[in-house]
Amino acid sequence: MASQDNECPPPHEPSDVQVGRDMDYVSTFAPYRLPEENESLRLHYLVTNRKTPFVEMYITAFASACSAEVVGYPFDVCKTRMQIQGELASKAGVSQQARYRGLLATAQGIIKEEGVHKLYGGISAMILRHSFFTGIKMLIYDNIRERVIVAGKDGRPRLTFLGSSISGIAAGAGASIVTVPSDLIKIQMQMEGKRRLMGEPPRIHNVFQALTSIYQTGGIVGLWKGSVPSTWCAALVTLGDVSFYDLSKRSLMRMLDQPDSRGIQFLSAIIAGFAGAGLSTPADVIKSRIMNQPTDAWGRGLHYKGSLDCISKLVKQEGLMALYKGFIPYWLRVSPWSMVFWMTFEQIRRHRGVEGY
Repeated sequence: MASQDNECPPPHEPSDVQVGRDMDYVSTFAPYRLPEENESLRLHYLVTNRKTPFVEMYITAFASACSAEVVGYPFDVCKTRMQIQGELASKAGVSQQARYRGLLATAQGIIKEEGVHKLYGGISAMILRHSFFTGIKMLIYDNIRERVIVAGKDGRPRLTFLGSSISGIAAGAGASIVTVPSDLIKIQMQMEGKRRLMGEPPRIHNVFQALTSIYQTGGIVGLWKGSVPSTWCAALVTLGDVSFYDLSKRSLMRMLDQPDSRGIQFLSAIIAGFAGAGLSTPADVIKSRIMNQPTDAWGRGLHYKGSLDCISKLVKQEGLMALYKGFIPYWLRVSPWSMVFWMTFEQIRRHRGVEGY
């Protein structure tokens, strides 16, 4: 067996067995008990290898994402502020040392200068984004994954690293293309309090006003400003968050010779959160800079011409490590977000009597 292949452990004493579509393996929606020597463990669920019905997947993904935002969103606000601090400091003529504030200093500054509620500034745009992005992302991944899972020589389902990676990248990129406007509004709303403190005129009041304002300034093209780094960022985040979760969970079940459980899910979510943050931070920094920059009368950015120009100026003016500015709050945002999302996602499925993902 190749090391990159991740197989689901075979069920013990399965019930209500159904043969997998065009495959020589069996899958069951029913819980099962472990052998007598492990009978002390509670009932566990198998990992599914078939796509989930459309409505069920969409609603479960959206509900799980909203639950995760309650925990992770303040970190996202701090992360965005930290990523753009160098740019703001340059415009204000602040010294190099003053450009880099840590996570706690950034959070304290927001609370002291703007109020604690600003830690959730722009969350309405984030909820709007999840109402499209997360559901679409999981639907795309689920559908592609079902097609790349193959039957191993022993008849058990096998998900390869390449197959899961392709599924994750395609899912993140595809969902992002649809939801770029909501991401653009979210970032600008997160920076609105800081802009007003710097004496700049109000730019955003609410989601619908932001949509109208951006459209009037830059048209349809303006609503998709920063779509290239945003798409790359979403693709890499999904590769880390979804693909690595799926692969880690299957690998842990195989290596530990254990069925799906909350402990396996927890460890898999931690791995997924770190992988997602590490892979996507540079793209996220570029996305934040491009989406937050002001535009001219034709909707063209005043600071950066595009992603490559932004990378060049960022590295030249602030150093190579600036590409990882905000990594800690980003990781602290992605890791608990991933943990809450997947634990909620799995428990909703379990409550419905469905296999674990």
